[in-house]
Amino acid sequence: MKSVITGNGSFIPSVAIKNSDFIESQFYDDNKKLFTTSNEVIIEKFKSITGIGERRYVKDNLNSSDIATIAAQRAIDDSGIDPEELDYIIVAQNFGDVKKGSVQTDILPSLAARVKHNLKIKNSNCVAYDIIFGCPGWLQGVIQAHIYIKSGEAQKCLVIGSETLSRVIDNHDRDSMIFADGAGACIMEAKENSDNGILSYAALSDTIEESNYLYFGESNKPNTNEGVRYIKMLGRKIYEYSLNNVPLAMKKALDKSGVPIEDVKKIFIHQANEKMDEAIIKRFFRLYKSHVPENVLPMNIHKLGNSSVATIPTLLDLVLKGKIENHNLNEGDVIILASVGAGMNINAVVYRY
Repeated sequence: MKSVITGNGSFIPSVAIKNSDFIESQFYDDNKKLFTTSNEVIIEKFKSITGIGERRYVKDNLNSSDIATIAAQRAIDDSGIDPEELDYIIVAQNFGDVKKGSVQTDILPSLAARVKHNLKIKNSNCVAYDIIFGCPGWLQGVIQAHIYIKSGEAQKCLVIGSETLSRVIDNHDRDSMIFADGAGACIMEAKENSDNGILSYAALSDTIEESNYLYFGESNKPNTNEGVRYIKMLGRKIYEYSLNNVPLAMKKALDKSGVPIEDVKKIFIHQANEKMDEAIIKRFFRLYKSHVPENVLPMNIHKLGNSSVATIPTLLDLVLKGKIENHNLNEGDVIILASVGAGMNINAVVYRY
């Protein structure tokens, strides 16, 4: 029995925030001191490292569960399944629904329950739950769905990644320019005698020194409400951890699959930082004493930023729909999906289309 992706969908928010929109921002360092460097220089350096030129934010009337529902419906339509036949709805998220202007996250009921409600699914046997696993959450949801399918527990699963990071950023922190909003989803089905589907996976968590690399902290700006917390990160620590560990997890997954490195056509990696992603891929191929092939790494971070759990399913959907220039997938292509994020958590999946 194979776990096969039969439908994909995504939601790309319509509000585009360009780097130039941050020119008038007041950025403070971790010690609450105003940067003396001009914003022009800060933004130029930011773009050279991350590759981000703009990012997308949701409109004020939309919440994470809303855009998760839209992406889910598009995946359902793409697959052609009857949603009443779904066994599981798994929503990867980190901050729940955060309404515009609010400082409180709302995760009661779960986003998965809200999505099931929005889709008007009546089947009581369709179990809906959330997974919090940092940025690798959607991919971990895919792994969970795969395990359900392999065990015979499920025939059809809906896996969604949705986040509105624009609602939890500190506008006085330079790192706030990285984050974005978005949602992506897929339908996974059990298929007998199929050559396609998940071939192998690997996942790990490091939580001793690494657990606080991404965290909730107070604003960098002095004399602000100390009771309000925002997403924060130790960028250099994350970069070093990712570079040292993500290639090894990818290698573990690929070696388990039995597929030679030469057969890997595309790598869909979490869109966190362009230079970091490129360095990870170089190190991964170096483990096999191989050069990085041309066009192996589709990217959309330049226009969409880092939407956490939504980056991989969104990127995958856009490639499958022919919306990423010079990138496509053909039947039989082997791909690797890999992510890293808060926890610290890492996962990788080898998949044949």
